[in-house]
Amino acid sequence: MKRKMSRAALITISAASVLAFLLLWEAVCRLGKVDPIFLPPPSAVFDKGGTMWRDGALWTNVLASARRVMVGFLAATLVAIPLGIVLGTSSVSRAIFDPILSFLRPLPSMSWVPLSLLWFGITETQKYSIVFMGTFAPALVYVIEATRGVDPLLIRAARNLGASRWQVMREVVLPASLPQILSGLKVILGLSWTCVISAELVAAREGLGFLIMNGKEFFQTEIVVLGMMLISVTVLLTDFVFRALEGRVLRWRE
Repeated sequence: MKRKMSRAALITISAASVLAFLLLWEAVCRLGKVDPIFLPPPSAVFDKGGTMWRDGALWTNVLASARRVMVGFLAATLVAIPLGIVLGTSSVSRAIFDPILSFLRPLPSMSWVPLSLLWFGITETQKYSIVFMGTFAPALVYVIEATRGVDPLLIRAARNLGASRWQVMREVVLPASLPQILSGLKVILGLSWTCVISAELVAAREGLGFLIMNGKEFFQTEIVVLGMMLISVTVLLTDFVFRALEGRVLRWRE
């Protein structure tokens, strides 16, 4: 029987693999195998990041993107969860909304940029709307499917005990589908970052998307790579926070 590795050992292996990748990347750039204008070495990227950290530009752009993601994501979640529960428990409601949802779901976030600029201009509301429209339909689908997966015996038992339809949705359907809903929302949170970067690449004065586009315009490839790395790191941190909150909300499962 194989011995299970400890968490510390797995973390060490992961850290070593990242370090090996960075060293290989640095060596390839230092040996002149790649032109720095196309791919700068990690040392140049970290040096630029340190400079931007000291002058405050790094935090300004990271927090701007994070704020837009969280506002748009939370707005989409607050609408998608109750609406999804209603649609998941009512075939008539699904028949009404399914055509609309089928129309909205395939639309990428970039397709909403022209209309959002006409509606809201180059404002924070425009960025929030891009995140909302890019994540609402997928979040709604996750909630509907999670709701439809609830054991019908639980619903029938609640109804036999005299629960109203709203009590069934609140006391039975929501708790039973919540683990699946939260799993889906973790995926949607990552999608929110794709949406906000799409918005910032087109019309923004700050944010990680703006940072990447600004670096591209001035041929500062290290800024482009820095922006990409910051997106990944920020998504990992938000996912870690989300997992911690999920553990607290679903503590009853233990």
